[in-house]
Amino acid sequence: MYVVMYSFKVKPKQELAFLDSWRALTKLIYEYEGSLGSRLHKKNALHYIAYAQWPNKTVFEAAGYKLPKEANIYRDLMRISCEEIEVLEKFEVIEDLIKQKPYG
Repeated sequence: MYVVMYSFKVKPKQELAFLDSWRALTKLIYEYEGSLGSRLHKKNALHYIAYAQWPNKTVFEAAGYKLPKEANIYRDLMRISCEEIEVLEKFEVIEDLIKQKPYG
């Protein structure tokens, strides 16, 4: 598995626009580009950290060409809602011990 970590510094009063566009774009990348999904974490009021999981580096590097045109709308909304978007790290997963428990 391959992971890419991102930092998003959101403009004041743009949190909802950011969250909606991040969610929509992430779903499209999962559906069309073969990602394994992403998790978004809130570091503080306007700073978010996300990591996207991919089956491997090759799939990640080939991504970006299969997305529908609506993905550009969500990308633009994310850029507009953020002061800064940065790729923090890219690395391979060696061990994965996160387990999913059913809710309830």
